Amino acid sequence: MNKKEFAKYEARAQIFKALAHPARLRIMDELALHQERCVCDLTAIIGSDMSTVSRHLSVLKNAGLVGVEKRGQMVFYRSTVCCLAGFSECVEKILASNAAEQRAVLN
Repeated sequence: MNKKEFAKYEARAQIFKALAHPARLRIMDELALHQERCVCDLTAIIGSDMSTVSRHLSVLKNAGLVGVEKRGQMVFYRSTVCCLAGFSECVEKILASNAAEQRAVLN
């Protein structure tokens, strides 16, 4: 693999790393369902303190997955990508297939 190709895969890996946490996946699902959410709403949904949720949002923002807009004292986040729904559906199919295979082995 040459340097350019490696850099492309490294950039992809950084996005996967940003998504590699249950709370961040939940945030992305929430932002896909609603156009935007304030940090306070996401804090309640995730069930973590505001600093933890803000750290998760920072990771997603740095990966280019969310955008931010400040309105007065409130900070709102929105998804900048629409393709994750298809990816999530693919992951769910893999999980279902894996579960079916495990059940078949156990029976």
